[in-house]
Amino acid sequence: MLTIIFWDNGWTSFFLSKKIALRYSPPPEEIMNQPLQNESLPMPSLRNIQAFIEVADTGSLNLAAENLNITASAVSHQIASLEQYLGKKIFSRSSKGMVLTTIGEKYLKEVSGALNIIGQATNQVINDIHQDYLRIHSAPSFGLLWLMPRLDKFRQAWPELKISLTCSYESIQFSRDNIDIDIRHGLSQWPTLVVKTIKNERVLPFSSSTYLAGRDVQSIEDLLACDLIHSDSTLIGWSNWLSWHKVRGWNKNFIFNFDRSYMSIEAARMGMGIILESNLLAGQSVSQRHLEPVFTRDVSMPVNAHHFVLPHPNEQKEKVKIFFAWVAEELSREGFHI
Repeated sequence: MLTIIFWDNGWTSFFLSKKIALRYSPPPEEIMNQPLQNESLPMPSLRNIQAFIEVADTGSLNLAAENLNITASAVSHQIASLEQYLGKKIFSRSSKGMVLTTIGEKYLKEVSGALNIIGQATNQVINDIHQDYLRIHSAPSFGLLWLMPRLDKFRQAWPELKISLTCSYESIQFSRDNIDIDIRHGLSQWPTLVVKTIKNERVLPFSSSTYLAGRDVQSIEDLLACDLIHSDSTLIGWSNWLSWHKVRGWNKNFIFNFDRSYMSIEAARMGMGIILESNLLAGQSVSQRHLEPVFTRDVSMPVNAHHFVLPHPNEQKEKVKIFFAWVAEELSREGFHI
């Protein structure tokens, strides 16, 4: 299957054909090496060409429309527009469907070859991992607590691939900000984008061993006598978690309130109280024995809070594929997956 990317008036669309590669005959080398002339050659709309190839491939306006995700009347209009532009009939309509005329067959052969060259050149640019940085934008806490400590491992595995990492809670635009992957925190609500959610993330209480020493915390209710640290950024707060454990009528003033998870985790590491945090974000502090779960039994609450988000074309970039393969392996080591 050949994938060709069209740019037409600032819009990007994809065309998949099963037969173009079979029809393609490379143009003579002497023609390909001729310098471009200053005068402009006639150039029909690429959308019309896309419709032409799809109809030629399927022999049907309806099937072509289904493959292109547009209406049959729109495909018919594009074919008519192309025929008007060329001043020639390229299809004849019969009981067997849309059949190429002799001129149409010749035109298809030449156009398919040209588009194949465009597709190959585009694929080389997209998959050239040496050409550019892998540009990642991340929610601050994930970028600082999970990604940053592992970037050196990625660099050692892929020394030729450069990474540009920015962290903020600002809403980014992929084309304007030149971002390949956006790592977002929150509820998944991006239906037009590729979303890879980190699974098996859970929220539970953590604290330092120094803070827990001398405190008898056996039950959920015992937490109400402790210094609880609140984080505004978590999807599940103390109120949700305590209600989930059927703790009623509690009224607790938090000793500290932070708007970033990395601040809450650092406060807990310093022995300032107990936090309710993600096992994904607190994982490194636990492995380094700076933090530990308050309870030995499972009192965690599931949450899907972190997502890798990107436009569909970005998913085809080689550098993005390399990054996701590495991320999946790193996450699986800790019991997570995407």
